[in-house]
Amino acid sequence: MKRILFVFVLAILLTTSCRKEFIELTPVSTVSVDVLYKTDKDFQDAVVGVYSGFRVPYQNFWQFGDLRGDDTKHDLANGLESIRVDNFLTDYSDNILLASWRGYYSAITNANTILDKIAGANAAVVTNKDRHIGETKFLRALAYFNLVRIFGDVPMVTTPISTEEAYQKGREKVDKIYEEVIIKDLLDAEAKLPVKYTGADVGRATKGAAKALLGRVYLTRKEFAKAEEKLKDVTTLGYALLKNYNDLWDYTKDEHHSEYIFDIEYLAGGIGLGSTFTNTFTLEFQSGGKALVDELSRIYGILPGATAASGGNPTAGMFAAFDPSDLRRDVSVAKGVIGADGKFVALSTTGVTSFSKKYMAPLKANNDSPTNWKVIRYADVLLMLAEAMNENGKTTEALPYLNQVRQRAGLSAYTGLTKDEFREKVYLERRLELYLEGHRWFDLVRTGRALTVMTAFGMKPYMTVFPIPLTELEIIRNPAVFAQNPGYE
Repeated sequence: MKRILFVFVLAILLTTSCRKEFIELTPVSTVSVDVLYKTDKDFQDAVVGVYSGFRVPYQNFWQFGDLRGDDTKHDLANGLESIRVDNFLTDYSDNILLASWRGYYSAITNANTILDKIAGANAAVVTNKDRHIGETKFLRALAYFNLVRIFGDVPMVTTPISTEEAYQKGREKVDKIYEEVIIKDLLDAEAKLPVKYTGADVGRATKGAAKALLGRVYLTRKEFAKAEEKLKDVTTLGYALLKNYNDLWDYTKDEHHSEYIFDIEYLAGGIGLGSTFTNTFTLEFQSGGKALVDELSRIYGILPGATAASGGNPTAGMFAAFDPSDLRRDVSVAKGVIGADGKFVALSTTGVTSFSKKYMAPLKANNDSPTNWKVIRYADVLLMLAEAMNENGKTTEALPYLNQVRQRAGLSAYTGLTKDEFREKVYLERRLELYLEGHRWFDLVRTGRALTVMTAFGMKPYMTVFPIPLTELEIIRNPAVFAQNPGYE
């Protein structure tokens, strides 16, 4: 998939608008759209354009999924939007909201165009018709899933519409979007997608990705029996935990390993397709930090002067949550690095007590990292399955799935847990296993714990969702059609 990202620029030109209006509803090109959708390759390239819509939103996803929660903090005095996210002060004019909204709706608009054009395509000519439909619906479902989790009620658009029609599109209820788009799209996707790909197609959405995302959707909606069914299916598709947790974060190795299910993919090389994650999460070194930055430069190839925000640093509570013998601790909440001479070099920056190594990779240019964003990996599936089974009264049967993840981290297996004890243990295991992967905040919200945990950080009851971007409100200027979320008016 990283290789086919080379064609993404062309796909964008063919399938997206250069106008930045509302929900990006009208693709504009000097070429008729009808001419662009003829052959199998036409549709394959167009689907790459849908994938590309996720690149910008997922650069910021950690701020919604991690920084908003209790395990991650923003340590720099700059980065006002991050400071506001961290302290429940997000303003509806903040660009992070607009960039995410428009990125997801750009993907949705392109997906709607593809699904409209492919419906009448000759399957003898478009030989991978079902796969293209499955991929497109998977991506549309993912976009809507993130939109409703971040913003709540949003416009539901499933066919190409005009700008004039868009101006009359109000916000649909979350439940309707789940039932009429997200779940239906994922059911169709799992039926149509292959179990795996080969060659340059590796990295595209698979049957396992559709089932895993559907399991997450059902878990979010507390439909635990359905979640268990879909997540159990994923365990039959050949996935397995890597033996060494550290290998998940070794970017000299292939990221498409046995634990990989679905990533948002980035490609370094000075072509504008790299990620910002290495810069974002590698420390900005302050007084006393020279020894560590020198070691990082030697070990990871981080450029001199390639500063990075301390916005993704673990809180003291996150560090304390790890057992000292947990093999994940030195990756997720590190106190320093092992230098090239084999000696430990301690973190010595002002005001920062630990940092995450999850996205550290060699760089040839700033903000041009090869690191992907892991949307779904197998450990996440095992923990979701364990949670669903426990809620279904199958605590004993769920233990092996929880213990697989725990024992990979070098910790002893749990035994004899009650249902309530198991629930708390799996919540904790998700914190430890999935730190800085965009899950903590959404886990708190879906399990009803957000207000209890986050009130001390400034959360108010209405803040389970973020404000609608100001620009979107100003385009319609009609609260009866398109209103702000309560509390943010």
